[in-house]
Formats: sequence, structure tokens, C-alpha cells
Amino acid sequence: MSLFKRIAYYAGGFVIGIILLFFFLGGKKASCAYGPTARVLKNVRIKDRLFTDEASKVMLQHAIDTADISTILIEGDVVFSKSNTKLDSCKVYHIESDFKEKNIALLIQNCNKIATVKSITIE
Repeated sequence: MSLFKRIAYYAGGFVIGIILLFFFLGGKKASCAYGPTARVLKNVRIKDRLFTDEASKVMLQHAIDTADISTILIEGDVVFSKSNTKLDSCKVYHIESDFKEKNIALLIQNCNKIATVKSITIE
């Protein structure tokens, strides 16, 4: 069998395999969160979110809504040096993001079923 035929068979099988993967996995919401920051942000995003009165006041003052908080939880960075991860049940994470030309920091208490936004700092 010539080299050209080998490459053609390989490419044909590869293309068919890719098409099958897209067909079977295309509708699933599969994602890969390998880093610690990505895992924490994903874990907080999938939970119900509550806001303390202090956080709600800051949101009203600066015209930030829950969609903006969701965007920050996608694009933000977890600062583990400012977070309290030594707790057993509800860890507290400090999340920072540059959003709408402002530096926004969230302090989020991440429990088993609920993530509570405790405070929002805007610089």
C-alpha cells in the first residue's frame, strides 16, 4: 500500500471520528476545569447565590446586577492568599476582576448548596 493511500485512510478515519465526537458530545455541557481558580469559579457558578444586605447596597449604588456578578465569576481570578480555605464546611474566597474599567473584588462564602456574596469592593 502506498504512502498516499495510508494517509488517505488515516485522514478519512480521523474525519469520521471527529464528526462522531461532535454528534455525540455536541449537545452536552462538558467543560474542563483543571486549575484551582477554574474549579472554584465553576463550583460557585453552579450553586444558588445569595447576597447580603451590604453586597446588595453596593450593587445598587454602582448599578451592578446579578448578570454582572455572573460575568465576574466567569472572568475573575481567585486570590487564594486573601481567601480562607482552612474552614471545613464553608470556605471564603476572594475573587477579583477588572469589569467595566473598574477593579471589583467579591468576598464569597461557598457552602455545600449555597454561595453567599458577603461583600463587594469597587475601586
